[in-house]
Parts: sequence; structure tokens; C-alpha cells
Amino acid sequence: MTIVTRRRDLLTAGLAIGVSGLAPFLMPRMAFGQTASAPGTVRHARGETTLPKAVNKVLCYDMASLDTLDALGVPVAGVPTGLKPAYLAKYNGSGHAKIGTLFEPDYEAVNAVQPDLIIVSGRAAPKYADLSAIAPTIDLTVKTDRFIDSALENADTLGRIFGKSAEVKARADKLRASIAEVKAVAASAGKGLLILTTGGKMSAYGPGSRFGMLHTEYGVAPAVEKLDTSNHGQAINFEFILQTNPDWLFVIDRDSAIGREGHSARQLLDNDIVRRTAASQKGQIVYLNSANWYLIGGGLTAMQQDADGIKAALTRKA
Repeated sequence: MTIVTRRRDLLTAGLAIGVSGLAPFLMPRMAFGQTASAPGTVRHARGETTLPKAVNKVLCYDMASLDTLDALGVPVAGVPTGLKPAYLAKYNGSGHAKIGTLFEPDYEAVNAVQPDLIIVSGRAAPKYADLSAIAPTIDLTVKTDRFIDSALENADTLGRIFGKSAEVKARADKLRASIAEVKAVAASAGKGLLILTTGGKMSAYGPGSRFGMLHTEYGVAPAVEKLDTSNHGQAINFEFILQTNPDWLFVIDRDSAIGREGHSARQLLDNDIVRRTAASQKGQIVYLNSANWYLIGGGLTAMQQDADGIKAALTRKA
């Protein structure tokens, strides 16, 4: 018997032994903290999923949802391995089951927890079918073309599941107010270029890309209108940055985000070509919170930090 069919086989067995005989397998577990009233059917990126009456054991393959659940004080039973920002470092401890990686779930570990809910997004989304065969699973992948709205809709979904709607609304209202302040400052700040560095190489991202929210949500005018919008962005060199000559250069250091050793983005960009750009000469090279931008994305804490950080940079308070 494979683990991904275990739940289905248990249900089939119920035809023979009766529903009462399945009670030990189907009753929600209380060991991981608060009980939450589920809203029944939940809509998400893959359609609809019906949740049990109580959701207690949650496995989270979505770093944005982990961020949001942590902000809301909702216990999480298991998380994937891998580097996490300092404010989520506690999830690396022994108190949380290790359930594989973002790309490759450990199905044995997942099955052992017997979760009430599994949450996936982008990196883990291809494993949705296999995970949903074990337990109710929802896909909270954020839509990049409406990043903030989509991320807050996901937060609202989690708020409704765990009885935290009021807390989500308060945080969402604060975030939207902060973003409005960023847009007001960005309107007259000049043009910006966002790049990602990794392994000594660079890629640029513009509107419509995975990091396009810098322009579409925070209001920074793009220094380049048409860049490759693929997941890996458009490969560039130092001469491209000089030719583009942005007023602001926003930088995501991927190696720092994933804990890879090597030259940092600051070291890579410390050269004569970059120093000739307007961004460098004005002291307007902004090193973004790389873990937030590359790993976390649409979590309530990360998004608030990002909005505050961009405002601070644009008003020269960083």
C-alpha cells in the first residue's frame, strides 16, 4: 500500500467496518494547540477543498502562509527543511515535523503527522495531487499580476479557517495604508531597476515579472519598460546597468536568501562601471530584504517589512 493512497483505502475500508470503526483515523487531532472552526469549502488556486470541522494539525509548504500563520499565532505542525529568515527560525527546531523540501515532500513524514490541512504554493504546487490524496490540501499561490490583492486574499482565507479574520483585516488595512504612502513618495522619486544576483551573475526584472510588484504595487517607475518576464528574468551585465542608468537600483541577493556562500551582491556591484551610474552616485542602491522577496513573498509580516523598507529607502531613512 502506498502512502498517497492510504487515506483513500481507509475510506474504502469504512464500507466494511462502518463509520464508527474509522473514528480513530478521521477524528481531528488536538495535540498541536488551538482548535479552529473551518469554513467548510475553501476556494483556492486549484479549485475548492472541503475541510474537516476542526483544523488542528497544519503542514505548510508555503513560506508566505507560514509567515502569516506565525503572525496570527496559529500553530503549525510541520514545515519543509531549508533556510528561513530569523523571525521564522523557530520552525527549524525539533518542535515541528520536517516534511521534506519545498520541491520534494517527504510523504512518509507527511503521512506520519496525519494532518488536517496541507498548504502549498508555487514551488510545492506541482505536488498538490499527491498531497491532497493524504489530507485536504489548498494551493495559495499568489498571482503576480495582482500581488498585494492576491496575497491578502490568501491571508483572509487563512483568517477565516482559523477564526482570525479581525486580525487579518487590521494588518491588511495597515499594509494598504503603508503602500499608499510608498506610492506617494515613489511618484516623484525617479526610475528604478530591480536586479537579482546569484553565483556572480545578474538578472533584471520589470513589470509583469515575479518581482514586478516593485512597479505595479509600490509605484516605482520602471527604468526599462520591456524586460523578459520569465521566472529567471533577463540576464544582464554591468554595462546594461550603466546603459539603463536608473535613479534607483534595487537588489535581491539570492545567495544570501538561500544561505549560499560566495561573493555577496554588495561585493559584486562594487566596481567602476556601477559606480558611474546615477543610482550609485546619488547613494540610491537599495539592498532589499532578500529572504522576504525571494523566499517569503506574500506573508503579512514580510509584506509590511517590505513596504516600510522601500519607504525608508525612498525617503533616505534606510
